[in-house]
Amino acid sequence: MKKFGARRRWTRREDVRLLQGQGTFVENTAPPDALYAHFFRSPVAHAKITKLDLSEAREMQGVHLVLAAADLHAAGIVDGLPFEVLVCPDGSTGAAPRRPLLAEDKVRFVGEPLAVVIAETPHIAKDACEQVEFEYEEISAHTRLSEGGPPLHAEVPDNCAFHWSKGDISACQAAFERAAHKVSRSVRNNRITVNSIEPRGCYALPSDGRLHVAVNGQGVDSTRDSLSQILGLAPETIRVTTPDVGGGFGMKAMSYPEPILVAYAAHELQRAVRWMSERIEAMQTDAGARDLEHLAEMAFDENYRLIGYRVDTACNLGAYNSDLGQLIQTDYFAMVLTGAYHVQNCALNVKGIYTNSAQTDAYRGAGRAEASYLLERMMDYAANDLGVDPWELRRRNFIQPGQFPYSTAMGEQYDPADYEKVLNRAASIADIDGFERRKAASGSQGRLRGIGLSYYIMNAIGSSKVSTRLDFLEDEKIKLTVPSQSAGQGHESVFTMFLADHSGLPEDRISIEQGDSDRVGIGVGTGGSSSATTVGNATLVTVANTVEAFRPVLAEAMGVDPQEIEFDGETFRAPGSNLTPSLLDAAEMIRAAGRLDLLSVEGVGEIDTWAFPNGAHVAEVEVDPETGSVTLDRYTVVSDFGNLLNPVLVEGQVHGGCAQGIGQALIENTAFDEDGQLLTASFMDYAMPRATDFPAFDYCNEPVPSSANPLGVKGCGEAGTVGAIAAAANAVADALRGHETKQIDIPLTPGRIWALVQGRADKH
Repeated sequence: MKKFGARRRWTRREDVRLLQGQGTFVENTAPPDALYAHFFRSPVAHAKITKLDLSEAREMQGVHLVLAAADLHAAGIVDGLPFEVLVCPDGSTGAAPRRPLLAEDKVRFVGEPLAVVIAETPHIAKDACEQVEFEYEEISAHTRLSEGGPPLHAEVPDNCAFHWSKGDISACQAAFERAAHKVSRSVRNNRITVNSIEPRGCYALPSDGRLHVAVNGQGVDSTRDSLSQILGLAPETIRVTTPDVGGGFGMKAMSYPEPILVAYAAHELQRAVRWMSERIEAMQTDAGARDLEHLAEMAFDENYRLIGYRVDTACNLGAYNSDLGQLIQTDYFAMVLTGAYHVQNCALNVKGIYTNSAQTDAYRGAGRAEASYLLERMMDYAANDLGVDPWELRRRNFIQPGQFPYSTAMGEQYDPADYEKVLNRAASIADIDGFERRKAASGSQGRLRGIGLSYYIMNAIGSSKVSTRLDFLEDEKIKLTVPSQSAGQGHESVFTMFLADHSGLPEDRISIEQGDSDRVGIGVGTGGSSSATTVGNATLVTVANTVEAFRPVLAEAMGVDPQEIEFDGETFRAPGSNLTPSLLDAAEMIRAAGRLDLLSVEGVGEIDTWAFPNGAHVAEVEVDPETGSVTLDRYTVVSDFGNLLNPVLVEGQVHGGCAQGIGQALIENTAFDEDGQLLTASFMDYAMPRATDFPAFDYCNEPVPSSANPLGVKGCGEAGTVGAIAAAANAVADALRGHETKQIDIPLTPGRIWALVQGRADKH
């Protein structure tokens, strides 16, 4: 068995296949004779449906089926999409309005589907949608993150789905009353669009009395369960598969109506049906991200130690409850509310607001990124208001190594860490001692230079039960079946290497199977920076179970008692026997003995607590005051991810996450007008970061192994995003020091910065 980091050569085995155009994505694996689905979507954000006439669409040549909500009800399809109902700490529950597959009496956001057309070609399906007669009585849209306005749902007259609170309000108030210093800000975390490189898509194929549904999601079991419940089909008659996926980021883990309706159409027509979202559909209907407004307050004692922190938050739920949005913006937010700092008096109040937009929140680091951004912006505001060095302010308030395991004011228990050690390493790599020299050089060219720090912490992995299965096939091939789903993370690489390193099995004989509800075992797919840890943990159990299963047969061949046989991670050995078979050798011996039942072994791994990856991000920017443009000149990340299973994949995850966080901080923004019309529905209007916007990232891992799981791993998938947003924003704010009156909210676009420098911030 190789120790962590002992491997000298790290590769991504998926890359050759994908770069050679051999990927198996939904769009290029759909049956060639499949019919095409196209959705007629609402052109308005909020309206009562007065007429929906589908007759002309149904009469078009090449159209096989047209469905509206009434047709589904007539067929007995009455259940809506699954969603979460929040249970508040006081035992109360949030609102639970119905979430229909197709709009019924009202439309509630631009892009909400009212009908679906199934036709021979995509052009016929689109043309048929043009023939749909839709009449409506428009209602004023509710677009603000506040209670009131025209109700989206009759059962929620004030558009507030829930009021959720956690923490000791009276103790927090007492801390503020005795505080020597107080800092308060209203902070906006803007809405952004996920924009996965591959939009959502699916196809459904009836075959031999079963229904095969392929979806480019993040797990298969929840999709199969939804199909079974909504369509009234037995689970065993449904097979859900997920082929290669071009980016998920949490957005593709949510429930959507399109796969359900495509599956229903295929089942009714007994024909294959396919659908692929166009980019404008994706921007209108994919689960959005962020979109919160906070009032945050900090209380410090005379030594600038944080003694109180309270936050009032309004979060945008969109038009309907989503699978996880309410949980993410309450529990996940609260878990890391206080970050890496020792503060025991906290209070969090969150209200969830329905607005006329697609559901939210489902993006990389959701909940954790919002909490980290708010906290780290507030720490910089506090440092500026109090005249304290922002690095020193953080050091003064860090939880110390001797305090672990540490219980937070929100009731979470952090696993071991050394935050100051990580911060010091970041300061060294970022060369903060040379910053003033670089700032002077920028100033000589008429540019402003700033440096920004963010120290993030996030919860990852969590309570989970996951199974893997090891199959020894003919020709000495091995298959490891896992319940996670790769969307570009490199699962084939990390699980192949992990299995090889902990079993001695040759990598070139191992294949990874994922994304098939007929094959995968226990698990909920991919999310929460959990896959490598949970699947790795289950794989260790599977290898151990395989060793135990093989022992009795090997004992006969080796002429020893089964309990005398030991496995050292590569070979079996026993006193008195000169045989030292590998696991693969043992499998062939067992096959020769006719014990084929032993050649498929499952293991279940359980992890019952969270790990808390953390780290420091340091951004350095140049600002051109004449144009407002920002150049990200240097970027440093030092993280504590615990033990690393594959350093190359981890660094790739960090780079991608940083790009997404920096993109939000500097240019990305989803905008609606007062009527709920999406103003950023194409890449002509929605700014996406490019490779030229980033410098080379300096990254390293400064590990303190986790105590939360046997691998000592803390998780990394979302960490880049969680730390990057505030680092980039703080750097720009530092560059603008002297121009900034009190605060500036993201995105820090050239127009907004130019207006601030010119003293016209009120106009942007």
